[in-house]
Amino acid sequence: MDLTHTPEEEDFRARLRAWLAEVLPTLPPPPSPDDWPGRRAYDLGWQRRLHDAGYGDVHWGTSPTVRLIFLEETERAGAPYVGASFVGLLHAGPTIAAEGTEAQRERWLPPILRGDEVWCQGFSEPGAGSDLAALRTRAHRDGDHYVVNGSKIWTSHAEVADWCELLVRTDPGAPRHRGISWLAMRMDAPGVTVRPLRTLAGSTEFAEVFLDDVRVPVAHRVGAENDGWRVTMVTLSFERGTAFVGEVVACHRVLRELAAEARRNGRWDDPALRHALGRLHAEFRALWRLTQWNVGEAEHGGGVPGVTGSVLKLAYSHARQRLYDTAADVLGTEALDLDRPWVLDRLSSLSYTIAAGTSQIQRNIVAERILGLPKGR
Repeated sequence: MDLTHTPEEEDFRARLRAWLAEVLPTLPPPPSPDDWPGRRAYDLGWQRRLHDAGYGDVHWGTSPTVRLIFLEETERAGAPYVGASFVGLLHAGPTIAAEGTEAQRERWLPPILRGDEVWCQGFSEPGAGSDLAALRTRAHRDGDHYVVNGSKIWTSHAEVADWCELLVRTDPGAPRHRGISWLAMRMDAPGVTVRPLRTLAGSTEFAEVFLDDVRVPVAHRVGAENDGWRVTMVTLSFERGTAFVGEVVACHRVLRELAAEARRNGRWDDPALRHALGRLHAEFRALWRLTQWNVGEAEHGGGVPGVTGSVLKLAYSHARQRLYDTAADVLGTEALDLDRPWVLDRLSSLSYTIAAGTSQIQRNIVAERILGLPKGR
């Protein structure tokens, strides 16, 4: 694994750092977390700025190493997160870039890059979360369209999305992993109903989506019919392999802030707390090296992350929970105040061992596909 950067990559870093220093002070204040139309406009506005400055296609139009530099520098500079653009930029867009036809890439990628359209993810169902192959949403062929019936849950950003990356069962008689197709569905299509879900942290970035005789053009299928499971593995490799990179960098920042707060409020005198902070610092340094390893794999794998992304996702999910448990230790009784920094982050961290594939699923992937162990019964 080569951890050095080429002169061209270092030049990219320097230009990006200078641009961020110039543009970030000019940004308007972010909207309220509950103002979803405002958040959509803010997030898409940031993506448009990136696009106009030549950074819009960094998530799939550049090498994985350049993508890593971009995520590292934007997070360290305190730039806005992708927000409502998350699924389009980090899941659907890279999948379409890797698996879509030329016409599909021309239709869907430019609006994502310009900040014109938002995507959501319609994978999980009430009875098919960790066991995604158990999905029951059906799509039967009717001429040039599929007619879709079923429901999805934990659909990210459905309330402000224009499109949905949707998994459907197109051959109910096929083995579980072979009768699935990957569709791009318009969220304003007749028969689509969105019902927001409120999380433990009080946010509503997830929703239930109900599909009643929704017509989706066959031309909006990415990959071959019934080959959706393979296409989905491409999507999930991006979700688990590179989508958490910025968050790993953010956790380094939180660690520094926790140490400063502990010195301010007197908690720094506790050797057990200092030990916990030091251990977390080592863990996140190791996760950053693992991220670089995964990027090196992607460089040699056509830009698609490998299964070691599951190692990163598994280790990061639990390290993040320990980080915010330590934050609660630093805050003491103030950890009960929802207006304090890190408190809502601690609540949201509980979801990380479930979202993007549960820890149990990641352990199975590591055991079977990396260690070569036999499948469990």
